[in-house]
Amino acid sequence: MAELEGLEFGKSDFVLLDEVTMEQFMENLKLRFEKGRIYTYIGEVVVSVNPYRQMDIYGKDTIDAYRGRELYENPPHLYAVSDAAYKAMKRRAKDTCIVISGESGAGKTEASKYIMQYIAAITNPSQRVEVESVKNVLLKSNCVLEAFGNAKTNRNDNSSRFGKYMDINFNFNGEPTGGHINNYLLEKSRVVQQHDGERNFHSFYQLLRGGSDEMLESLHLQNDPAAYIYTKEGAATAVSFNDRSSHRAVMSALEVIGFSPEEINSIYQILASILLLGDVRFESDGESVQILGLEAVGHVSELTATEADSVCKSLLFRTVATGGGDVIEKGHSEQDACFGRDAFVKALYERLFGWIVSRINSVIEVKDYDPALHGKNTVIGVLDIYGFEIFDNNSFEQFCINYCNEKLQQLFIELILRQEQGEYQREGITWQHIDYFNNQIIVDLVEQPHKGIISILDEACLSVGKVTDTVCLESMGTKLAQHPHYTSRKLSPTDKTMDFQKHFRIRHYAGDVTYSIEGFLDKNKDLLFQDFKRLMYNSANQVLKEMWPDGQLSITEVTKRPLTAATLFKNSIVALVDKLGCKEPYYVRCIKPNEMKSPVLFDDARCQHQVAYLGLMENVMVRRAGFAYRQHYARVLQRYKMTCEYTWPNHLMGSDREAVEAIVTQHGFQDDVAYGHTKLFVRTPRSLFTLEQERAALIPILVLFLQKVWRGALARRRCRRMRAIYAIMGCYKRYKVKAHFREVERRFANVRNLADYGKSVEWPTPPVALSQFHNNTVMLHRRWWARQIVKNIPPSDMLEVRAKVAALTALSGDRKDWGVSRAWERNYLANTSSGFARVTKELRNKDEYSQVLFSGFCRKVNRFNKSTDRGLLITDKCVYKLEPKKQYKVLKRLPLDAFTGLSVTAGVDQMVALHTSCQDDILLCLQRGELCTNQDRVGELVGALVDHFTRKTTTLDHYYGNHSNTIILFNFIKNQTRVCITHQVK
Repeated sequence: MAELEGLEFGKSDFVLLDEVTMEQFMENLKLRFEKGRIYTYIGEVVVSVNPYRQMDIYGKDTIDAYRGRELYENPPHLYAVSDAAYKAMKRRAKDTCIVISGESGAGKTEASKYIMQYIAAITNPSQRVEVESVKNVLLKSNCVLEAFGNAKTNRNDNSSRFGKYMDINFNFNGEPTGGHINNYLLEKSRVVQQHDGERNFHSFYQLLRGGSDEMLESLHLQNDPAAYIYTKEGAATAVSFNDRSSHRAVMSALEVIGFSPEEINSIYQILASILLLGDVRFESDGESVQILGLEAVGHVSELTATEADSVCKSLLFRTVATGGGDVIEKGHSEQDACFGRDAFVKALYERLFGWIVSRINSVIEVKDYDPALHGKNTVIGVLDIYGFEIFDNNSFEQFCINYCNEKLQQLFIELILRQEQGEYQREGITWQHIDYFNNQIIVDLVEQPHKGIISILDEACLSVGKVTDTVCLESMGTKLAQHPHYTSRKLSPTDKTMDFQKHFRIRHYAGDVTYSIEGFLDKNKDLLFQDFKRLMYNSANQVLKEMWPDGQLSITEVTKRPLTAATLFKNSIVALVDKLGCKEPYYVRCIKPNEMKSPVLFDDARCQHQVAYLGLMENVMVRRAGFAYRQHYARVLQRYKMTCEYTWPNHLMGSDREAVEAIVTQHGFQDDVAYGHTKLFVRTPRSLFTLEQERAALIPILVLFLQKVWRGALARRRCRRMRAIYAIMGCYKRYKVKAHFREVERRFANVRNLADYGKSVEWPTPPVALSQFHNNTVMLHRRWWARQIVKNIPPSDMLEVRAKVAALTALSGDRKDWGVSRAWERNYLANTSSGFARVTKELRNKDEYSQVLFSGFCRKVNRFNKSTDRGLLITDKCVYKLEPKKQYKVLKRLPLDAFTGLSVTAGVDQMVALHTSCQDDILLCLQRGELCTNQDRVGELVGALVDHFTRKTTTLDHYYGNHSNTIILFNFIKNQTRVCITHQVK
């Protein structure tokens, strides 16, 4: 059941009409056409009306909307039938076929192209190269076959003048692996003659109008179709496409398919030869026939790679073998020469077309396929064949085409009835018989052995003597006089629409068609002189040689008489029907809305005639005979379960059938349905519309509910995922932390026994979370390592060690040599004289200092740049300036707390500047010593002072708690290192 489109668009399925009458059928068809709905269902059959305009209903979005969906889920479309055929093939591994039928101009060729495009679009999701190659060849083959097999007629600008059936092979994955194309009854007579207002095959005009100047020059052609007899008739005929762009597309398609440049060149050489042969003229002088103008013959000889004399001989003479085995040459009359030339041209084009088809098949056919290795090979067939035709002058070709349509119509009715009857029988539903027109009687009229028209034609062709078309018509009138579907002027003398000895009429399922017997026998014999076959077989062109294998026979070899054209066509159509009969069919029935090719005109009488002969009304009645709608219980339940409280969201009943019965009971449709074994059958469309309306009303509510549930599910899933992520992250962090701890423990397990206590051990890189912990651990290890080193130092050396550490910290490596490598005596004046000892004793008693921090000789420089030698004594209380020459007399005494800092240089000199709070700085230069002149004492002085203030600060902090603070600042200005020591108590 198609999705309801709204009452303004009519019924999307003719089965759902309130009353099945021709008036309602036509009214619904016209309404949908006017609303732009060109597709309508009859059950699973698609009725297509040619819109005669481009419609935006074939894009990628539309393909995605129909992919994998059921027929009833979307509005009617070709894509729905294509998808149904593809799903049936893939799911049930069953061969399917899509039969496209309708008269010329109804849109069959376009429908087949859209079907091919859809199948190509939905297959090969993994983009496998070999599958893409097969799809490209299948799609491009349409372009090539249209160019060489289609022509403009009075009814259709792109009419297929041949029948095409394409099998597409699929592997078990549903991917196209190859295909095969069968062609039927090319209308080769069009090469030499066309009706008024029609054209020859597209290929000729594409070559003449689209070929490059170099190409046309090499083919001895000019860029004007009116210059050649075979294309002159259609040169001025307007068409709806561009020959120049079409020629480029065909050349590109030939390359994609796999034609070599030599093969492409041979194809167009043959087309040029046909055009040039059409311009060959014959003249008779009463005794013999000559060719007028041998230039065209020379060009044909060059293009076909044959001898010019051989071409002339084949055109003017016929070689025959006598009963005694002698070979003689029999000259043609002017009429026979023209007839032979035209027969050769038609055969040449027909074999060219057949070779192109076989060449395409050689590329796309499945080779070396092993079912045991690759799985079952399934097939989808697409049939695009000429539609029923009625012209003012109907000849042998129309007779064969209409016979083909009779066979397909018979297959359609038989399969539809057989499927319907088989379904009712399988489901246990009583079948109500429907009368329908069985066109088997017309098929028998044409193909019945010994009595049919084809048999009569063959008999006339095989008869000895001169048998004319008129004699054949007399024989048909004698043998078929009692047939209800055959008549002629002789059998109906009062019917003046037919002429004596010329016309006969067949009452086809699609209407009465009057045929002209003229040319029937010649076209049925399809005689081609053996000389032309030998000429082409002996060509140096391998493509031509390949097209004419029968030319290898010599003139004296006796061969079996070939089958006639009608018999060959009948055999191929019978084989086609048998091939279609073993597949599950899907139908596209095409309707031509008007003869004017107008996108707005709907000719009621014209369309009603097509509806009648296509059997669409019978199809609707058969579908409606018992029940208008039938579907599997599971699918009915899936579509309508929301309309019943007992089935939504899931039923608890014993089977799907019981759940469907609950839905039907709740809506009160018990008397309008029947229950099959696997399907529900609904009798009238009204019940179905009621279900659809309730479903349509509930869908928005359910959508909101499902959105809410789904969003909640998504939120919960995201929450669970985030929790899982955090859990994984936590576990991973713990793992990394533990791993780091284990690695640190492993590396430092034996550091107590190492000589350097683990100083040389490399620390592992910590995780980010342990960066601060790692820094603290390294610091602790360094402190422990330092403690291990320090505890081995004697207590007497600790004062010196602390001073050196203090100096190292204060100078921070900015002074290259600061005396770290030597022993620090600190009190260098103690051993100089007894006078210094006396002075220090007096000062100790007076100032009560407890420790000498530093003493030594120095040279003081005053503000006037005058230097004098002095002694420097620094205790923990005061700084003293002494006069060495006067028994170390105290010249100046400053409290130690009065100094705010000192400055030293970064060089090796011994300059020191002591800064005071009163900005009366003291500049002096320490003396290096008498024994060691390179002795640096600046570092010792800095270390002593810094160590003293550091220990004093520690004592004050311990005494005052947080109310004391000592700030040690290091300022580096240019090349000087400034050590500022400030003692501050809050």
